[in-house]
Amino acid sequence: MSLVSFVIPCYRSENTLPAVIEEINDAMNKLDGYDHEVILVNDSSPDGTINTIRELCKKYSNITGIDLAKNFGQHAALMAGMRQAKGDIVVCLDDDGQTPADEVDKLLDKLKEGYDVVYASYGKKKHSLFRNFGSKVNELMTRVMLGKPKELYISSYFAVKRFIVDDMLRYEHSYAYVIGLVLRATKNITNVEVRHRARAEGTSGYTLKKLLGLWFNGFTAFSIKPLRIATVIGVLCAGGGFLYGVYTIVKRLLLPDVQAGFSALMSMLVFMGGMIMLMLGLIGEYIGRIYISMNSSPQYVIREVIGRDVTGKE
Repeated sequence: MSLVSFVIPCYRSENTLPAVIEEINDAMNKLDGYDHEVILVNDSSPDGTINTIRELCKKYSNITGIDLAKNFGQHAALMAGMRQAKGDIVVCLDDDGQTPADEVDKLLDKLKEGYDVVYASYGKKKHSLFRNFGSKVNELMTRVMLGKPKELYISSYFAVKRFIVDDMLRYEHSYAYVIGLVLRATKNITNVEVRHRARAEGTSGYTLKKLLGLWFNGFTAFSIKPLRIATVIGVLCAGGGFLYGVYTIVKRLLLPDVQAGFSALMSMLVFMGGMIMLMLGLIGEYIGRIYISMNSSPQYVIREVIGRDVTGKE
């Protein structure tokens, strides 16, 4: 019998978690050949989410709660949950009920076909316009920077085999980015379509600031393409400056009475100065990440594990 571990990052979900757990239990009880456990990771939610997790751990023996010391973000919470998961298969999903746990059989069946990772895709998403825009930007970023196949849809609802999880957990540095860890481990990935529900209550925890941080993490965590792009832009700017210089000299020789344009010169200086600062900032970001990683800045800090200790004992 295969053990399936459900990992759920939790933030402002004190009222939605019980329904999600009930749906998971109902769905898994209908499947033969599977046992399951649930790992609930409280990402320092300001509401009563941790109390809900405590009650669920008391009610169900197969639930483990993890309380993080501060808000480390969804990807760090996923890594914390995966390190506690014991399953042959790990399924990650949302805490708000938008990802249909009762369709987990579709993901598991696809894994049986030989795929290493299966992502849920949606015919029509019930997110807000802001969140849909964020998803589109994230989609473009992962395709350009991380080499994601164009036809592959990435979502927060996915199932992954144990050996991929073990490889992902080798990454112990800061700035965990789950999509990047998956894509660097395997290309044997597929999609399966499920329905997407409207949010039962509340709003998405992803603010503009958090989305920008997520995108920038994706830019720099697992790819050096930004540095290569910076090199190309630098070459283009240098080439443009050289051609402009040639144009100025030729113009001066052919039209000696025409005064050289001060405004054009200043525009070029401001443009080149801005590009230089941008490239230096990008290089500085990489150096800063190296510095933080060398200082062993943690992905997350666990305040408490509820239901079993960090060794996995009851």
